[in-house]
Amino acid sequence: MKLYSVPSKRLDDYIGTNLHPSKDFQENVRDAVNRICSFLKENCELDKDASVIKAIKAGSTGKGTTLDMSSDVDLVIFLSCFSSFQDQVKKREHVIKDIEKNLKRCIQTIAFKVDIFPPRQKGTRSLQLRIQAKKKTELVEVDLLPAYDALGQITFAYVPPPKIYIELIEANGQPGEFNTSFTELQRNFVKRCPAKLKDLLRLVKHWYKEIKQSSMFFKLPPKFALELLTIYAWEEGKGEEQFNTAEGFCTVMKLITQYQDLCLYWTKYYSLDNSKVGLHVKGKLKESRPVIIDPADPTANVAKANTEAWDLLAWKASDCLTRSCCMKDEQPIKPWNVQVRNEV
Repeated sequence: MKLYSVPSKRLDDYIGTNLHPSKDFQENVRDAVNRICSFLKENCELDKDASVIKAIKAGSTGKGTTLDMSSDVDLVIFLSCFSSFQDQVKKREHVIKDIEKNLKRCIQTIAFKVDIFPPRQKGTRSLQLRIQAKKKTELVEVDLLPAYDALGQITFAYVPPPKIYIELIEANGQPGEFNTSFTELQRNFVKRCPAKLKDLLRLVKHWYKEIKQSSMFFKLPPKFALELLTIYAWEEGKGEEQFNTAEGFCTVMKLITQYQDLCLYWTKYYSLDNSKVGLHVKGKLKESRPVIIDPADPTANVAKANTEAWDLLAWKASDCLTRSCCMKDEQPIKPWNVQVRNEV
């Protein structure tokens, strides 16, 4: 991995030169997403009670942490036909088929080359597209995810009333099943981060991507778990806009090696003081480690993965800590003093 040979003092240069998306690439992604959004709002003939309320860019594109030439986009479509979380479960498959049918009907009018990958199995939550501008070579992969609009129109500082999380818990879905309804909160949680922290997120995600490509036969822990771990490391270790990138990166690697003790949660959007929500979150925190609760969705432990997956990642992180990117004057860089768990 090229990163391993980069001197620690050059990490900021490495990020700026290799990981920031180019202007052309960003414009290509933006154009592709805008075309699909326009189609959904203006030309997609769904059932009479299924209009598009809003479409939100999720994932790295929405959070402002995109890597160069990494073009996966999650586009969450909030629809008026979903009146509850349970209603979304009942109608989602039909809605996805309806969108697919409309896309096939109008594909020539989008001015892009669009390949559609229908859901392979029952219960799939998204429709996958691959989009290419007719004068561009890059492909943009888009996942369309229909969702129930639980939050309505929100501001950047919005905090949901407890009743929304009580409704979520009482819906009794699979952990994280309805996290698309909280996409804007997930996005804002990362988007609020200072620019240098977003660069550290890019570096950690780049490292993860390289590990994933070299470990094709292993399913790694979710990438979002590492993003949250990085934010936690910064919040607890520094919390300042300016910091040493190598120290931050080494702190994240160190925390990954301690995965068997990780137990993290946030109370930015929900409070443990509410009896129903608090009881639910405290129950999640008793699950086998690692535990990293989604700051926007208290039903989801985003660190959930088999032990072998975390073992592999921890072994790779241990190796990384011995490389040039984590050394200074031939000595290991000292990570920030960060605890592996929040106190309840």
